[in-house]
Amino acid sequence: MLYHASMPSPAAIDSPFDSLTTPVAWCDGSGAIVASNAAMSGWLGVGVRRLQGWPMAALDAGDGRLAAALSRDGDDDAPLRVRRARLRFTDHDECFADVWLSRTGDGGWRMEAHPVDEFPGDDPALLLPSALSASLKGLAHELRNPLAGLKGAAQLLSRRVDDAESRELVGLIEDEVARLTGLLDQLLSPAPSRPPSPLNIHAVLERVLRLAESDAGWAVRLLRDYDPSLPELMGDADRLVQAVWNLVRNAIEAGATHVTLRTRAEHGVRIGETLYPVALRLEIVDDGRGIPDELAERLFLPLVSGRAEGSGLGLALAQQVAREHRGSLAYRSRPGHTVFTLLLPMPAAPEADAGAPADAPEATP
Repeated sequence: MLYHASMPSPAAIDSPFDSLTTPVAWCDGSGAIVASNAAMSGWLGVGVRRLQGWPMAALDAGDGRLAAALSRDGDDDAPLRVRRARLRFTDHDECFADVWLSRTGDGGWRMEAHPVDEFPGDDPALLLPSALSASLKGLAHELRNPLAGLKGAAQLLSRRVDDAESRELVGLIEDEVARLTGLLDQLLSPAPSRPPSPLNIHAVLERVLRLAESDAGWAVRLLRDYDPSLPELMGDADRLVQAVWNLVRNAIEAGATHVTLRTRAEHGVRIGETLYPVALRLEIVDDGRGIPDELAERLFLPLVSGRAEGSGLGLALAQQVAREHRGSLAYRSRPGHTVFTLLLPMPAAPEADAGAPADAPEATP
């Protein structure tokens, strides 16, 4: 995870950081380590107190890239990445990690080490499962009580409304509270994923559009461009709602006035190392501000956001959901035109069986 420079100084940080599985350490303006969490000291094989006062640059056991990055001057606060850095405390065993460095308010550095023996390769998205889980567990505890309050309020409200539209909106609130509560339960007490079941992707998208209509009102025009001949695919409908809703909400928050959901079948698709006969290509197209260039390489990392008020969790969750479904999530962007593309493998069905699902919505211009 990447922490913003506005976060509290190490002296103000208490036990929550010790619960993180990501090794984190801080140094002051002189380069001396002033604090670290238990994951960092345990990973390096040294006590927390022994690390305090040690030069962070002295942990570089490799080619000097880490030390060079720490010595960088200038006003640029953009985080730095050192790929496959070799770290070691004195004569202890060497550790290999992808290291992220970000400035602190006092002119020092915050270092996060993502061990490459646990997260092989150079794809930042491979850092997600552990880093994301650690980031969200603390939030999950804080969100349970507000969700319980929303559930109770929705139940009371349901007894007081008598028109169909209001009942539908109350039902939507109750369904979303239940879905979010289930997500929090999974974060707090991880359990094996639910087995995939047949789902209609257009039913998933209609649920997302209903959420978007409730959130954005008439400020955003929501367009459907569906291929009604698509067969059902195997997956988790709730998780896909979560992923697509995060993408649509990001588009809305980026100032989009038009958001289009487009579905197509694509043949002979390679996702990772696997070639699939047919896959669903789901595109979320918007005319918002686009993705800033400085976020391009780390867009899918947890807690990275282009907005000061953003949590930086939406895209990380969407990427994780794509991987849960053996799929991929990618994007292309320029001001006024951003497209997020979700590819999901589909069962190859005979042509005669590939008719439109009975409840698939009609495509609209």
